[in-house]
Amino acid sequence: MSTIGTFTKSENGYAGTVRTLNVNVKVKFVPNDKASDKSPDFRVLAGNYELGAAWQKTSQADRAYLSVSMDDPSFPAAIYARLVESDDGSYSLIWSRPSND
Repeated sequence: MSTIGTFTKSENGYAGTVRTLNVNVKVKFVPNDKASDKSPDFRVLAGNYELGAAWQKTSQADRAYLSVSMDDPSFPAAIYARLVESDDGSYSLIWSRPSND
């Protein structure tokens, strides 16, 4: 698992930066007007460009997190990650490579 971003929470969502070897972009998670139960809870934006979406989930340990999906033609592959609260109150975007079972 790798931390690829750090975020702060506000009343309007989350704001921070996603950083990898190929990506360094400021990102916002803004609440989404859900059209259905399967619609994302947040839209992920880089400026006015929609980069992805996030869904509110709860872990088996009963911790809330956001399941995040981001993609862009400049990315080598889509990014799937979790936005989790850290002990200091900040939020970390955690990425792990999917297993090829």
